Order: sequence, then structure tokens, then C-alpha cells
Amino acid sequence: MCGIAGAFWRKPPAQHERQMSAALDRLRLRGPNDRGVDVHHAAEGTVALGHARLSIIDLSAGGHQPMIAHDGALAMIFNGEIYNYIELREELRGLGYSFQSQSDSEVLLTAWAAWGRDCLARLDGMFAFAIHDRRLQRLFCARDGFGIKPLFYHAEPGAFAFASTQQALIALRGKTPRPDVQRCYDYLVHGDYDGEERSFLADVRHLRPGCLIEVDLARGIAHQPERWWQPVVRPAADMSFGSAVEAVRGHFLNSVRLQMRSDVAIGAALSGGVDSSAVVCAMRHLDRSLPIDTFSFIADDDRVSEEGWVDLINAHVGARPHKVRARVEDLLGDLDTMIEAQGEPFGSTSIYAQFRVFQAARENGVTVTLDGQGADELLAGYSGYPGYRLLSLLDRGDVLGAHRFASAWARWPGRSYRLAAMELGRIALPDGAYRAARKRLGRDFQAPWLN
Repeated sequence: MCGIAGAFWRKPPAQHERQMSAALDRLRLRGPNDRGVDVHHAAEGTVALGHARLSIIDLSAGGHQPMIAHDGALAMIFNGEIYNYIELREELRGLGYSFQSQSDSEVLLTAWAAWGRDCLARLDGMFAFAIHDRRLQRLFCARDGFGIKPLFYHAEPGAFAFASTQQALIALRGKTPRPDVQRCYDYLVHGDYDGEERSFLADVRHLRPGCLIEVDLARGIAHQPERWWQPVVRPAADMSFGSAVEAVRGHFLNSVRLQMRSDVAIGAALSGGVDSSAVVCAMRHLDRSLPIDTFSFIADDDRVSEEGWVDLINAHVGARPHKVRARVEDLLGDLDTMIEAQGEPFGSTSIYAQFRVFQAARENGVTVTLDGQGADELLAGYSGYPGYRLLSLLDRGDVLGAHRFASAWARWPGRSYRLAAMELGRIALPDGAYRAARKRLGRDFQAPWLN
């Protein structure tokens, strides 16, 4: 988890270097190992790139950023990890490129030099990065397909700024921010805090997952973000259930194998659930001799504690367990630091459990952890996605099937037929019509993520 920040000014403010330094100060929690700045002046204006580094791949100075291409044509700042960087490096060597480091950052920069934006489709990783093409007078910012790594930006004629966090972006711009009142309302009333391009600041946007934004420096304008990736869902009617199981298993093990690449100590966040337990078992399956440190938050309430499952997995793989507990007093003491580290409003106090787990990992010398975040959605989530299922059935004209599904779904605790219908409305109705329907139903409706 590094931090990046950058800006283009047709007419740079007098304090732009101080503003960049302040932005990197705001990123200190993300990148404590190194920091660097590149300021490039040209006829079209000034481009400043800043980087705060958390060293994971190639701990030497060879991974320092901003990273400049050998011919000086490209400059890059990068947050994340390219898991298949070894394979890409070998492919690029076959094309005649050479490398001065073992870093995945240099592989990414060289891949852009070789293939331009087409390199994005070749990347297996999580990332947010910016490329300054000094020859083309272009600035490109890209984000990974699932939006794992954050990137915020502000665009106006003659100026463009971006950063990993809103706090850094505020410092870089040097202006007092204004809240987006509608977004604040949606969060406070409906619990909606993610998934939109708009942020909680009126003139700041998220670069959406799987998107690329290009800034024409000669003209001083930013183009609309373009999608470079979106999932393609193709039913495989000719695949048996057993074949599907083996395919998922193969993809899963390969993903864990690639994400175990690290030049620092790795561990795992273990909850005892299916997702994180599978990750830990996969780590042992792939490397019989790997020392595995697991970090688990243990609830005091036996009704919700997963300690028993955690103990079973730790014993099964021979891991070194680290258990974290927290009292109300701990939360009060950590609250300010946690909010600063999180950077944006969040949905529940489960964030605090995650905060304490990662804090314990760092205290025990573990920089990288594998965990099960996102697997709940892959396996249909805690409450499922009834709206999408209903929409699929209705698109096929299967009204009776939709009714049967909603009736069966409603029998689970905390669900109802009306809730299934509202979830369908949320994705199928225009925003105004959905809000009107929700207001009419009033307190009878509550989104499943608030349960």
C-alpha cells in the first residue's frame, strides 16, 4: 500500500512544491519507507508527481519512485502490485527490453512503453498509477478492474490533480474543500458510502474501477474517463459441475500463488470463515515449509466468536496464531487514527476489527497479509443479490420463476418479499423513481447491508 499524488498546472501556483510536500505528508501512513517527487516544466505547463513508498517487491533503491524510463520519455508513480510481473518481464525481455531492477514497478513502466494503454489488459494485480508521457504531452491515470486501490481526482480547465486519498488531494490543491451534500445525505440516511463516481467532496471524483482518464496537457483539458475493463459473463452450458469446481479451484490456487510473491514477510488475516480459511489452507498447500502467521480478531461474545474455527485452521496448517481482542476503551483511543487511515466514511465497526488485525500484523513484522475480502460477494454475499437474480429471470420472461425465487428468498431471517422487490427497484428503476418508492415504503424498507 503506497500513496501517490500528482498534478498538472498550466500556470503552477507559487506554492506548488510546498503543496506536494504537504500531500506526501498526508500519505505517510500509506508509504513509510521512502518518498520522492518529480517536477517537470515544459511549454504546456508543469507536471508534478509524488510517491510515498511501502516496499514489498525489490526493497532496494531500484524501486524508488517517481520512476523515469531509460529514454526519459515516461515518468510513473504506482500504488499496488502487479502479481504476474515475472512473466511480463520475461515477455518484455523477449522483445528486447532490459531491466535495471527486480521491481514490478519497472515492469509496469516498461509494459506501458511497449504496449501503451493496451498493457492494462495484460496486468494481473491491484493498482492505481499515473504515467506522464512527455513526448505526447499526455498524462494518464488508471485504476484496476475491481477498484482495490483508490484514486481521487479533480479536473478543471488548465489544471488537474489526483491522489490516493482525499486528504492528500486537498493538500495538493491548497483550497478549502466543500462537501457534496447529496452524498452526505445518502450516507447518513441510506448507508450508501461507496460505488459512485462522486465522492463526499463537491468537486472531487473517484476514478471508477477499471477506468482510465487521459489529460491533454497541450490543451489543458481532461477527457472523460474510459472503461478499459469490464467483466464478461458467458454461461458455460457445456461445462459439468465437477469441471466448474476444478476450474474455480485452479484459478483460486493460481491467484494465491501469485499473491504470495513478496520480498517481505507475509501472513494472513484469518476469521475462521470459508473465504479466509481457504486462503490459509491454500498457502500451506502451495508451500509446505512456509512459516505462516495468522492474525484474527476474536469477539468476546461467544455467540458470534469464530475462535473455535480459527483454532481448527491454525492447527491444520501449523500456523503461528496471533489473536486480537478489543474493548470499548481501545476503540475510543484508536478512533481518530482509524478514521484518518480509512480516509472516507465507512459502514460499520467491522472496520475497527480489520484495523486492529493489520495493526497486530505490523507489530509482529508482517507487512503483507492475504485475506478473504471480496469472497463473500463472489459466493453471492451474506444476503445474496436478489435484485439481480430477479432482473435476470424477468429478462427471460419467467415471471412465475421470479415470484417463486422472491418467496423462497424471503423465508430467510431478516428478509422479506418487499425487500426483494425493493432491491430489484434499486437496480432497475431511475434514481428518482426508486427514491420515491423507498420514501413511500418508509421504515418498512432497510437495505441488507445495514442489517
